[in-house]
Amino acid sequence: MAFTKKTVRDIDVDGKRIIERVDFNVPLKDGVVQDDTRIRLALPTIKYLLEHNCKLTLMSHLGRPKGDGPEPVFSLEPVAKKLEEELGKPVKFVADTYGAEAKAAVDALQPGEVLLLENVRFDKREKKNDPEIAKTLASYGDIFVLDAFGTAHRAQGSVVGPAAYIPAVAGFLLEQEVDTLTSIFAEPKRPFVAIVGGSKVSSKIGVLEHLMDSADTIIIGGGMAYTFFLAQGMTVGTSLQEPDFVEKAAEMLKEAKAKGCEIMLPVDNRVADHFGEDAVPEIVDSDSIPADRMGMDIGPKTEQAYIDCIKKAKTVFWNGPMGVFEIDQFAHGTKVIAEAIADNAECTSIIGGGDSVSAINKFGLADKMSWISTGGGASMELVEGKALPGVEALLDA
Repeated sequence: MAFTKKTVRDIDVDGKRIIERVDFNVPLKDGVVQDDTRIRLALPTIKYLLEHNCKLTLMSHLGRPKGDGPEPVFSLEPVAKKLEEELGKPVKFVADTYGAEAKAAVDALQPGEVLLLENVRFDKREKKNDPEIAKTLASYGDIFVLDAFGTAHRAQGSVVGPAAYIPAVAGFLLEQEVDTLTSIFAEPKRPFVAIVGGSKVSSKIGVLEHLMDSADTIIIGGGMAYTFFLAQGMTVGTSLQEPDFVEKAAEMLKEAKAKGCEIMLPVDNRVADHFGEDAVPEIVDSDSIPADRMGMDIGPKTEQAYIDCIKKAKTVFWNGPMGVFEIDQFAHGTKVIAEAIADNAECTSIIGGGDSVSAINKFGLADKMSWISTGGGASMELVEGKALPGVEALLDA
């Protein structure tokens, strides 16, 4: 399934004013960028536009400011410095987004120059996709480029707004993300193994239902496993559970069986008497979790069964950790899954954003994966088969 929208390659960008939405929502500590992955992935489109003598204005959000004006801790100024390092050429920064200062900075740009505007979310109208915001941003360019896959599922001012007023096309990262995430479901090499973890069944229903149609096996881990245990009549102690979704979980197990998709659930677990850095792991079988214990990670027998399954896979899609991987003694399940994927040289591995990416970075395995998605929510909506508003707003190819 090829990308169906126009990209920067498909239109004449030479010498034009470009307003581009990137995803520079990167972790900062004491004003220093901690992880520059999103900045690096945006470089191919930025370089392409600068090589074509564009006057390039970039915009992004960072964090979750209140929207009542500037908040220094969420300023994009440190990001401009980091981008300058990566790009090897000056990056201008203006501490304004929609006002006279921003307009003056945009107007002063020369061909081949790049400017980064301040955080689009310092004004609460951004999230509401206010037409005034959209018009202002559109006035900064002759063409709008969307390369922020991580926010493409949000119908917000800087994501879809300018497309109503000026021609809108995709950048290379957006194109590659959509292509990769849709093609694995269209024609996966088999066996296709999907690994779905995380805390809640409720947030992954759409993903699981869509996966059942194409995956040969779905491996379940994380807090959501305990709701599936309840659906099988087991008790789960004080583990994370969603009583309102037990019936749905039972239905999904039946549905998967009918579709010929095997669902693998943990057979043993690492449990503890409380949630904390000092919690001591105990290993218990899934059908005998003590009443005063909570599940924190998959156990060793489960790890081995999951590893054996991943070894045979030709396509792997992974979203969500197997346990509380932020606490070292409960990171083992997530770590061995990540290693098993990394060790399978025969498989195409797609990591679907969010915590799975943090886990892979924590274990230093990023370079062993075929594709790591930059979008958490956006990847999941695409995997569910939903249309992304940001992509829909672009010109058709």
